[in-house]
Amino acid sequence: MKEQLRAIRGMNDILPTTSHRWQALEATVAKVLAAYGYSQIRLPIVEQTAVFERSIGDTTDIVQKEMYTFADRNGDHLTLRPEGTAGCVRAVLEHGLLNVQPQLRLWYIGPMFRHERPQKGRYRQFHQIGVETYGMQGPDIDAELLLLTARLWQALGLSGLRLELNTLGLAHEREQYRAALTAYFESHRDALDEDSLLRLARNPLRILDSKNPAMQAIVANAPRLTEFLEEESRTHFATVCATLDAAGIAYVVNPLLVRGLDYYSRTVFEWITTELGAQGTVCAGGRYDALVELMGGKPTPAIGFAMGLERLLELLAAQTGSETNPEADYCVVGAGEAESQAALLLAETLRDAYPESRVTCICGGGSMKSQMKRADRTGAQIALILGSEELASDTITLKPLRGQGEQQRVARAALLATLSTAPVN
Repeated sequence: MKEQLRAIRGMNDILPTTSHRWQALEATVAKVLAAYGYSQIRLPIVEQTAVFERSIGDTTDIVQKEMYTFADRNGDHLTLRPEGTAGCVRAVLEHGLLNVQPQLRLWYIGPMFRHERPQKGRYRQFHQIGVETYGMQGPDIDAELLLLTARLWQALGLSGLRLELNTLGLAHEREQYRAALTAYFESHRDALDEDSLLRLARNPLRILDSKNPAMQAIVANAPRLTEFLEEESRTHFATVCATLDAAGIAYVVNPLLVRGLDYYSRTVFEWITTELGAQGTVCAGGRYDALVELMGGKPTPAIGFAMGLERLLELLAAQTGSETNPEADYCVVGAGEAESQAALLLAETLRDAYPESRVTCICGGGSMKSQMKRADRTGAQIALILGSEELASDTITLKPLRGQGEQQRVARAALLATLSTAPVN
């Protein structure tokens, strides 16, 4: 007997019992983004490895440890995308989108890939919706993105999400801070864990993001970036905060929030929940004003964020429940060859009359009893039955499968009028 084939660890099937929840989430997000003037861009899953090495930075854990990278038959080095921003910038530059429209609002959706240790809320194939803006320098677009996300939580019916903000300043400010931070952590070198020692040499700001409890006291006493910010950076961040205050959006300024990718600058943020355990960040992003130039374009201000769909769905299930989704509103049943053909045509009539409804026709034959069992399992509200008597008399039997109501037989000519008195959609 052949061994049962299984999905790769950390890469999960999305089954019909849950795919409707994905569709509802995606539709809500798309509607909110359209209301803010965003257009969808569809990006390839595989990119040249250089796209991520150049943008994310070769000092990050993603590039060092987590990317799925391989050489194809031509010897080209390719990578399954670990995040979406770099590929979006590559597409914007390759197709000259900023030449046509100097200010862009884009969004994308799809799977990302990182070779991490799978755990709840963290998978090797995971799905994100990403939002990116280009060509807008001021703090107003930073604030608008945060207002957008707050509106999205409202549209989804989510509550209890905490917004954390920080500013990383400009590159020259961070360089001064980096020198001070390196000196501080060097003076505590004996107390650093293995990851922090590696980060000390590559990017000491990442030590601030350490999740090791033993590191928290050292991190808490480290110098703060705010001490190295100049007036322009302070004003930019203060304006973002003032707009949130005016809009009534609660937030916490977290000076240890640095984000995991090297290309961030100025405003960075995370929306966090306490209901998902260790994996509490459901949406995160920030400014990356130097990235477009780094990837070969002209200096262009940019800011964006990404949302993890798996985590959002887990949070939705925790707060609102995970209702089942029926396959159909109406189910058509026909017993016998002639009746089966008539049932197929009747189902087409219903789809014409009720284009927003779901109509399933029981196919594959079987006794009337077995077909009715299958009809019940679809979750339909009403079964429309075509037996030999109905076919001979040009009638249809309506049998309620859920709730109240009596079975009745109606003339075909009166079917739509009868159904319209108790529509199911």
